[in-house]
Amino acid sequence: MSTSPATQASVSRVWAFGMRVMTAVCAGSPYPDEHRTRAPRLAAAIVFAAFLSPVPARSAEDIVLGDFEADTYGSWTASGSAFGSAPARGTLPSQNPVSGFVGRGLVNSYLGGDGPTGTLVSPEFLIERTYVSFLIGGGHDLEKTAVHLVVDGAVVRRATGPNDRPGGSEALEPRHWDVAEFMGRKGVIRIIDAASGGWGHVNVDQIVQTDRRPPVLVSAARDFDVTRRFLAIPIRNGAAKRTVTAVVAGEPAVRNQIELADAEPDWWAVMDVGAWKGRTVTLRVDKLPDDSRALAAIEQTDSIRGGIPGGDDLYREPLRGQFHFSPRRGWNNDPNGCVFYKGEYHLFFQHNPYGWTWGNMHWAHAVSRDLVHWEELGDVLFPDDMGAMFSGSAVVDHANTSGFGSVDSPPLVLFYTAAGNPTVQCIAHSTDGRTFTKYAGNPIVGEITPGNRDPKVFWHEPTKHWVMVLYVERPEKKRSMQFLTSPNLRDWTPTSITEGIVGTNYLYECPDLFELAVDDDPARRKWVLLGASTEHAVGTFDGTSFTPEATRLPGHRGRAFYAPQSFNDAPDGRRILIGWWQTPTEGMPFNQSMSLPLELGLRQTAEGPRLTFAPAREVATLRKAGHRAGTSQLMPDGPNPLADVAAELIELRAEIEPAGAAEVVFTVRGATITYDVQGRQLVVEGLRAAAPLTDGRLRLTVFCDRTGIEVFASDGLCYVPVPFQPRPDDLALSVAARGGPATIHVLEVHELRSIWK
Repeated sequence: MSTSPATQASVSRVWAFGMRVMTAVCAGSPYPDEHRTRAPRLAAAIVFAAFLSPVPARSAEDIVLGDFEADTYGSWTASGSAFGSAPARGTLPSQNPVSGFVGRGLVNSYLGGDGPTGTLVSPEFLIERTYVSFLIGGGHDLEKTAVHLVVDGAVVRRATGPNDRPGGSEALEPRHWDVAEFMGRKGVIRIIDAASGGWGHVNVDQIVQTDRRPPVLVSAARDFDVTRRFLAIPIRNGAAKRTVTAVVAGEPAVRNQIELADAEPDWWAVMDVGAWKGRTVTLRVDKLPDDSRALAAIEQTDSIRGGIPGGDDLYREPLRGQFHFSPRRGWNNDPNGCVFYKGEYHLFFQHNPYGWTWGNMHWAHAVSRDLVHWEELGDVLFPDDMGAMFSGSAVVDHANTSGFGSVDSPPLVLFYTAAGNPTVQCIAHSTDGRTFTKYAGNPIVGEITPGNRDPKVFWHEPTKHWVMVLYVERPEKKRSMQFLTSPNLRDWTPTSITEGIVGTNYLYECPDLFELAVDDDPARRKWVLLGASTEHAVGTFDGTSFTPEATRLPGHRGRAFYAPQSFNDAPDGRRILIGWWQTPTEGMPFNQSMSLPLELGLRQTAEGPRLTFAPAREVATLRKAGHRAGTSQLMPDGPNPLADVAAELIELRAEIEPAGAAEVVFTVRGATITYDVQGRQLVVEGLRAAAPLTDGRLRLTVFCDRTGIEVFASDGLCYVPVPFQPRPDDLALSVAARGGPATIHVLEVHELRSIWK
């Protein structure tokens, strides 16, 4: 006897429901009496189902009630202002990163923040499947930030997000309702945001009727008798974040939010468990789907070779910058703790070892002897009970004022923000530059406001004390830099405040303060107070107070360059800066990178001293082959002097006198760089920046890597970093004049070596 798919699905639902009731009756479960009286009829239905379908019936197709991928809500009805007129495309302004949703869209009532309220209601639908499954996140309130199923005017099912206190995560998690008892009746889905305080919003996606039982979230654990250095952990980008705790000797050692791959991973992260070799480490996972293979897939390994353990593609991935530092695995953002110590440049940085996006903030560590070749040493500061490890700086305590070392073996001291509740400033110290101990007396600076972070510390020789510059967000989001002083790096006294401007990038986050000689004249020195965007002020500093003489000065003129930090104690008194270069690398097991190391200067202009940027001289050591063109005339429609040059990793230097040309146009592996002669502007991939000629000539340097270009002009007054991914097959370069001739005085191209080989 054959049956249609629809009949098989109906039989399957009857079978499933009947079996649940019969099991409950036999077990003496307190089911409602009406269910008990229906049990004989259901038993008959079960027998009938078995006759119709002697093998397990396959489920009918899922019915999507809302996937929120369209540009409008369609037949769903929104009221109030919280949901807007269309689905959100991920994270909304000022919101922490939202993850765990499917596709490009979701319901996100954080529109305008937590204040707005409203509802979003589905059209009426027939309940035709056993379950309604969905993804949900946001605030925890079954009435005010929730999803309700309404049948015959009554709320019969409720679900809400997980967050009911400060902190938490914007990740969506799978939930489902068993709705078999309402089969054949009509209902509506009502998404509610009636809350206006903290976590006063709800995130929802992928509402589906299904006959497949969605996985149940359970707590799970697995023991590892550690014999190797790393645990390789499967990651699925965009998956719901699970709390993963490493437990040693019964005590939690480290806790992270990880996008575990329940099935096939996008890439493999590694957890360094070398310190526990010979012991048992338990990985405990909260809210893991009961059908997940994530824990079973974790394996021990001694190397980080490729995206898959045992692979050999580390540092040779297609989108790996070849002369810009990036982490082996995971996400990086701000450079931290930049310092020269015991013959090495130390670069610490914000790192998420277990995700392709921001989160789980650790301090990772890399060292270099030449500023270009880096050895990554792993993570040294881990999230703890005080919070995640946010940005900060490092100093060498040569006189051992802190007592953490000795004069013969001066300590390296790290300053970081512990971003918990409260948000405080802490230190860690080392005498070998490899192992670090968090100070038992932390915090060293208590919370000034919840928006205080990113301590930059240095020694001020004239006053013989340490100085800390700390970003502090004052009431009404007024931005400021707080100055503090200390004799010993442990005890700090506030001294003065320099205020920024509400709603601007001026002096916002990640401060840096340093002194530079104007035009290399040691008798003419000025202080530069820098913010994360590189907007800055130039003025004087007496050891306790900064007095600006020029403010809101622009820094870089490109995009996606942020939170740079200069190296303390750099040799030869140079001021070397490195920045977070926001270069996304889709499909890779790592994300983001650092800029070239930049040498800073102050140049006297008609408007006053102005900051200059130049590639650090060490970058020249990467040159492996050169192509040089002699002095010549560049004519419109004339031959391309670079026609015979093809290279992947490029340093291009030019000095061109525009003469009668209206524009001089360079193309570098598909990127366009145009000099507008009349406007005295450089246009890099559509970005315009002032770039005055020097002695009537355009002096230009361009670096091109797999992830972007960095352009320097006007003797460093114009610096334009731009993320850009050239096509692998486009190795061409060209230069042309438009509107008239130009004279080439210098034109040379250097092919560069990879820093990873």
